Amino acid sequence: MSERSPVVIARTSQSALSLAVGGLAAGLLASACCILPLALALAGVSGAWIGNLTALSPYQPYFIGFAAASIGLGFWRLRRSEAACLPGSLCASPAYRRSIQLILWGASLLVASAATVDVLAPLFI
Repeated sequence: MSERSPVVIARTSQSALSLAVGGLAAGLLASACCILPLALALAGVSGAWIGNLTALSPYQPYFIGFAAASIGLGFWRLRRSEAACLPGSLCASPAYRRSIQLILWGASLLVASAATVDVLAPLFI
């Protein structure tokens, strides 16, 4: 067996984090037209500028696609880096891996809700 260099392991764990953050950012952009204004209003944030977030509505399918790809690759990288981690390295830390999983699952929930809000919203009105 050949040992993997620490540089490869660091890149693998950093790429999983980068993909998780990218998926979360794309999920926020995908939800900007529908869910984000509602969440901001529920949090007490208001203003006329919230109405401008609907300008992102035509780009929602692109954001959803990018987020889904980033999240899927993030889960794949996280699983792949598990076997490549050296004991004692950052990517071997359970807290680090759990935090990336939490970001990925949160982004997945956000993207799923952004993708289904147009279908489910009429049921509640």
